[in-house]
Amino acid sequence: MPRLVAPTFYRHSLPCKLPRYYSKSSTVLLPASSPALSPLKNMPSAFPVHNLRPQPAFPPPISMSGSSHIRSMSAATQINNSPPRPASERVAALVVGAGPSGIAVVGNLLELLPPDKVVLWVDPRFQGGRINAHYREVPSNTKVKLFLDYAQAVEPFREIVESTPKPNAITALQDLNPSDTCPLGKAGDMLLTLTSGLSANSRVKISHATVGDAQWVSANSSWNMRIDDENLNTSTSVEAPIVVYCTGSSPTVLPLPVSILRQPNILDLDIALKPSLLKEHIPRDRELCVGVIGASHSAILVLMNLVKLHTDSHPLLKVRWFTRTKNLKYAEDMGDWILYDNTGLKGLAADFAQKHLDGESFSRSHVSGFITRVDCSGGTNQELQAYIQEMPSCDYLVQAVGYTRHPLPRLHQNLRYNHETGGFLEQSTDSPVPGLFGTGIAFPERVVDPHGNVEYSVGFIKFMRYLKKVMPKWVAGVNNS
Repeated sequence: MPRLVAPTFYRHSLPCKLPRYYSKSSTVLLPASSPALSPLKNMPSAFPVHNLRPQPAFPPPISMSGSSHIRSMSAATQINNSPPRPASERVAALVVGAGPSGIAVVGNLLELLPPDKVVLWVDPRFQGGRINAHYREVPSNTKVKLFLDYAQAVEPFREIVESTPKPNAITALQDLNPSDTCPLGKAGDMLLTLTSGLSANSRVKISHATVGDAQWVSANSSWNMRIDDENLNTSTSVEAPIVVYCTGSSPTVLPLPVSILRQPNILDLDIALKPSLLKEHIPRDRELCVGVIGASHSAILVLMNLVKLHTDSHPLLKVRWFTRTKNLKYAEDMGDWILYDNTGLKGLAADFAQKHLDGESFSRSHVSGFITRVDCSGGTNQELQAYIQEMPSCDYLVQAVGYTRHPLPRLHQNLRYNHETGGFLEQSTDSPVPGLFGTGIAFPERVVDPHGNVEYSVGFIKFMRYLKKVMPKWVAGVNNS
């Protein structure tokens, strides 16, 4: 029986009970008509004790926080006999989102679809998703070689790389050591180059917009999609037999126990991961304390940024690190595969953790002079007591506890995402929903390593490899029509 490992990107670190919107299997349950929620404003004020650590399910309950390329809709994925809206045009596929997975989907579609088929690509910005918006200063946990493999993975990408004047974002990566990691800004520049090249392709129609209502039209074997352009204040309807959601995720924010008398200010994880913003958000002229919850990649990067801040410009800064373990988990090269490839520390985060944070290294490091490690092990009650005792001394709190899928449309059906095929199933019948797919950090592949650990595969090249496996079946119907 495979052993389930809670994925780094979606691991909760607060002992709160949340709605069960998801399945324990390799598929995820999407709720019927989920209300739009803000994790802080709409969660109950009570903080029921519930240990989430043994929960193997992926991902956490669907959060309706943050921005999304999918707008709330009243009849999403509804298969019915009501008259469809007149469609202004028909395309072979519609791709929602222009981050790493959306770019990969468009490239694969161009490679797999017949040369006369057109792809509609919808995104409000077309700027490489959250990688460019928030994480350009973040050191990657991916080697340069794998970013270059992504850029060469499909023929449309290779044509863009070949035709782009040099030097460019790809040659900048080629100038680096392929075995090293790099700032995500380097990968973000590559995404912008690929986006520009795909947008210029005559088979790709881009729309700076969002997706509204969706209705399956059985007579046409297509989705009827409403495209909303807020800048022009217009809406159009498009038919497509294939719709792919690449809509991304944002940092999870969970409510704090109400029994904490002095509640710290929440410091957005996106800010804490960007040193140039972090130093502007934390005063340097007085003593203050920043709490950090978590022990995965993002948490270690935040601690690394805070250590640099203390050393360079904020000598009065103190840190409280809330962690359930003294011994951290690292990705391990096993030859032809990597143990804890998606949940273990890598790159600069791993180097920093081994030197300053892990086990007894912490007490020997100079960082122990201003970082207090708060032991949250021993179960939910002990963790809650640690929060009650230590958190009131924190002026700010960073929750590095995972990522939550961006809002999805209101559903009139219960659907499950299948992490092996990339498609959706109707919960009541377990039958595939025609033409509806998802990928990326919101909808990653489920993988099992040789030791039986189950993880969810997140990363540029991992999205690409997943698509290479599943997309030929997605487009088979279009190619045969």
